[in-house]
Amino acid sequence: MMTFRGTRLQDTKLPLSTVWLLESLAESKGRQQLFEKQSPQILKSLREMALIESAESSNRIEGVTVDKSRLRPLVLGNASPKDRSEEEIVGYRLALNWIHTDFQKIAISPETCLRLHALAQGGTTGDAGQWKRSPNDIIEIFPNGRREVRFRPVAPDLVPKAMDELCLGYHDAIDQLKVTPLLATACLVLDFLCIHPFRDGNGRVSRLLTLLAFYHHGYDVGRYISYERIVEQTKEDYYEVLKKSSARWHEGAHDFQPWFNYLLTTLRRTYREFEERAGRPRPEKGSKSELVEYALDTIVSPFGIADVERLCPNVSRDTIRLVMNRRRRSGRLEIMGRGRDAKWRRSEEKG
Repeated sequence: MMTFRGTRLQDTKLPLSTVWLLESLAESKGRQQLFEKQSPQILKSLREMALIESAESSNRIEGVTVDKSRLRPLVLGNASPKDRSEEEIVGYRLALNWIHTDFQKIAISPETCLRLHALAQGGTTGDAGQWKRSPNDIIEIFPNGRREVRFRPVAPDLVPKAMDELCLGYHDAIDQLKVTPLLATACLVLDFLCIHPFRDGNGRVSRLLTLLAFYHHGYDVGRYISYERIVEQTKEDYYEVLKKSSARWHEGAHDFQPWFNYLLTTLRRTYREFEERAGRPRPEKGSKSELVEYALDTIVSPFGIADVERLCPNVSRDTIRLVMNRRRRSGRLEIMGRGRDAKWRRSEEKG
């Protein structure tokens, strides 16, 4: 809400580097539509992988993990959750499905945030879908064990009013002030995180809110490449930039530009990965080995043999192993760990 007060946004002069990023993203948005027409089969595989990775990464950022073997049946199948962590994985998948299916009908509103929270929390905790009832200061823990309040969010009794103001300010910025939609989106998410309206699950809801706003403005690459995974891979930058942009937020004297640039660069990275994977030509009538080669070029790392099997349903596991081991010997593929559940990655993606 603080970012939308006054005339700061409409008076903002964007640096040339930011303007370039915005133009690049607009071009990527246009190219995505071409890929959707030309590569429907590839995109189907990407959608499945993105759902799994998004549910996994967004929860893992919050310290919630589940066994790798359970992810696919929980996200794409009908497996019943066995514990609290699995309930949150299923809940995040339900929230993603809601956004993917009905985003055009879902308004950016306090009610939407409450529903996203209820879904992402698995709907089983006592305060799922409810604003916080007690303070939830952001505590930084130093290597020597010392604790310090890094940020003090909005007080519980002020949250409903703050969320109303935030959503109204966001819509006004787009509809009346004609602020660049991605800038308005960045400020929406920044203010949401500073309000910190829920006892727990604020990070997950912020990422869902980001996707929803992206979709509203035509940037729906999150269907095919997990934006949440990109955020997880840049987690250190995420927290550092959030710390910079939230400083002096309560006084309305904060600098939202670092957060805006972070959002743009992570979205650009998501589009680059999408174009790389969707743009690879698929063999039409090639041998089974060629189909495996194509899958290994397309699949998101790290991956297991079962993931390759899913992309090559008519190819035996022996053939898949043969091609993977050939790539490993040539240095193009490397194995991470041992055993049947070991993960693999392309060598160029190391580090």
